[in-house]
Amino acid sequence: MSTLPPTLQQIDRTYVLAAGRRLSYFAGCDYFRQSSHPRIVHAVHTGLDKFGLSVSASRLTTGNHPLYTELENSVAKFFTAPTATLCSIGYTPNIIVAQALAGSFTHALMDERSHGSLIDAAQFLDCPIVKFRHRDPANLAEKLRRLPGCHPLIMTDGMFSHDGSAAPLREYLELLPAEGMILLDDAHAAGLLGAHGRGTLEHANVPRARIIQSITLSKAFGVYGGMILGDRKVRAAILARSRMFIGNTPLPLPLAQAALTSVRQLAAHPAPRQRLMKLAGQVKERLRQVGFPLPNHPGPIIPVIPKSSRETNRWKRALLAADILPPFIHYLGGPAEGYFRFVLSSEHTAEQIDNLVAVFAAQTRG
Repeated sequence: MSTLPPTLQQIDRTYVLAAGRRLSYFAGCDYFRQSSHPRIVHAVHTGLDKFGLSVSASRLTTGNHPLYTELENSVAKFFTAPTATLCSIGYTPNIIVAQALAGSFTHALMDERSHGSLIDAAQFLDCPIVKFRHRDPANLAEKLRRLPGCHPLIMTDGMFSHDGSAAPLREYLELLPAEGMILLDDAHAAGLLGAHGRGTLEHANVPRARIIQSITLSKAFGVYGGMILGDRKVRAAILARSRMFIGNTPLPLPLAQAALTSVRQLAAHPAPRQRLMKLAGQVKERLRQVGFPLPNHPGPIIPVIPKSSRETNRWKRALLAADILPPFIHYLGGPAEGYFRFVLSSEHTAEQIDNLVAVFAAQTRG
């Protein structure tokens, strides 16, 4: 897609203004609508009044504000990780890790549908890159057998944003050679999956050892920035070797204050996460009952891949007639012609959900 889509303005937490119309919004990845929560918005204003906008220096020179350490400690506590390292942009944690660990692995083995940030990060690892079939432990095992003596870094998303599926992390760990590690891009699962929202590791019930978990603060937490969760050796390597971290001005202080508030809020109040996961299960079951086939993926994401442009237009017309924004997207790694990606939120009303299910039922009947 060579042009930007039409502009949208999000309002009322689950609606948008688009072309002058107020439409239900089943898109984006602000799963709990933290970005518009009054406490989070208030935290931005408080942070600006108290701290100003920016430290205007890297953390390794004169920009290591105590708020950053407080945020890192809170994130590490939330995820029960040894350390958390703040990144100013959610796209960069994987690249920062790769710069820090360049030369440490003989090969990078990557899920073929990995996020673009993992693809970009692999270029910094200074080793050959081998792709394996999407969410396929048997194919990963075959690739590893062909690389005797391999010290690999396995690279994969935790929850894949195109359909809400989760990586088979336990199976990957069983295949991982003793000298290997996993770099897990958990942007979409962090704060969402697992009994406490700790992401794919908790969802799969696997230990943290030998896994580096990268997350974003702009999805479940609704703010901005990223984090790298790992052991103290990984953090030391980042501080010593990652040019992107060393030379970067960190997150604006009002956003750091908002992120801190959001992390603490989700830790103290699990109800939105519990509500969303229950809602996702209920909606998927209702869609199966009206004839729409859905796999049993954990995420609150429902993909619809049209068979033709005619079908695409039919879905768009039906959604607009029901006052729902058609969430039709073009995304790298997705279908070339685009597809619909519906994303549920903890804040959607029963009326909005009923309306969405009715559209699916009508389109399934043809």
